Amino acid sequence: MEAALALPLLRTARTATIEHVSTPEVTDAALIERVAERERAAFEQLYARYARSVLGLALRRLGDRGRAEDTVQEVFAAVWRSAASYDRTRGPGGAWLYTIARNAIVDAQRRRPPPTVADPPELVSPHPTPDEEAEASWSAWRVHRALETLPENERVVIDLAYFSGLSQSEVASFLQLPLGTVKTRTRSGLTRLADALEGEL
Repeated sequence: MEAALALPLLRTARTATIEHVSTPEVTDAALIERVAERERAAFEQLYARYARSVLGLALRRLGDRGRAEDTVQEVFAAVWRSAASYDRTRGPGGAWLYTIARNAIVDAQRRRPPPTVADPPELVSPHPTPDEEAEASWSAWRVHRALETLPENERVVIDLAYFSGLSQSEVASFLQLPLGTVKTRTRSGLTRLADALEGEL
């Protein structure tokens, strides 16, 4: 029911100009908390801040504008539905919204129909061998385990840059942070990550 209520809000959020919540002093966390109280203006402002970045992220991962736009709708319906679960002590509002976006994009990728044309049998399979798959899985597990040791603010920027393919400028825009802050957190996070991985060798 609440997701259905969010759909009209999504339509109006695209064109609305909300003056009383559009000042830079209003944080993402404050807007999400207002959304939890079902404040339409806060929802529209949050949409205005993040819809374009979420669309760009979805386009990069899905490669189809129609599916990307559908995913943006799903993301903001989930924001409307789940805003009460946001806890500002666990991280910034932008990171919380990004997590919802990432999950929605992954779900959209899983829903992609399988290809209808099989590879010709005479071609060598492009898929990795079992040994290569095992090595890649081991490496991915080590990297993700090391990522979990990073502070949240560093983990988010590295995740966006290296796993979602955003440039540092796009990360800064997405998280509403200065570019210099993103660069500093990226350098610090990569140093910690290298140290953590080196410690496993």
